Amino acid sequence: MGRIVATENITLDGVIQGPGGTDEDTRGGFQHGGWASGFDDPVTAEFMGADMSTTKAMLFGRRTYDQLVGHWLSTTDPNPFTGLLAAMPKYVCSASASTKLPHPNSTLLAGDAAETVARLKEEVDGPISVLGSGMLVRSLLAADLLDGLVLVTFPIVLGSGTKLFADSARVDLSLERSARSSTGLLLAEYSVRALPG
Repeated sequence: MGRIVATENITLDGVIQGPGGTDEDTRGGFQHGGWASGFDDPVTAEFMGADMSTTKAMLFGRRTYDQLVGHWLSTTDPNPFTGLLAAMPKYVCSASASTKLPHPNSTLLAGDAAETVARLKEEVDGPISVLGSGMLVRSLLAADLLDGLVLVTFPIVLGSGTKLFADSARVDLSLERSARSSTGLLLAEYSVRALPG
């Protein structure tokens, strides 16, 4: 059985939109893209790398797949992500069965994400990592399919942008580990607890 853990860069006011670059996600007139730049340090790298060594597969929404995987697999600069992303099995959720997946080791999960991801959890034995993919993460939370959440909280308030938990139902979390970076990031991994029902 797979265990799905999502990793999100998030501001203090809950925004997850466009952390990587100015033109990454401008939906809704968002003008703060690239807000996550300049905060890397060894503490963050160690914290984030701890789970990647055991990851069996990666799960993406279509938009994040196109942007994130496309960026790292097309860059010529030496980096630790290109080889990992190329070799890792990648599953991509999309409502359309005609979605094209141009990168190696990619499998389309077409249709309703809750249904296709529930089947994926039965097929993959071990950790499944979600990077970004806010819409997908919200749907997995609502469907009780998300097992863990890594929040990298930046000391920034943007005041606008898409929020991770906007209009979501209650979710109870248990803190599993945490760290503070030298650049002011708070890094925390939580397990998602089932609500009494």
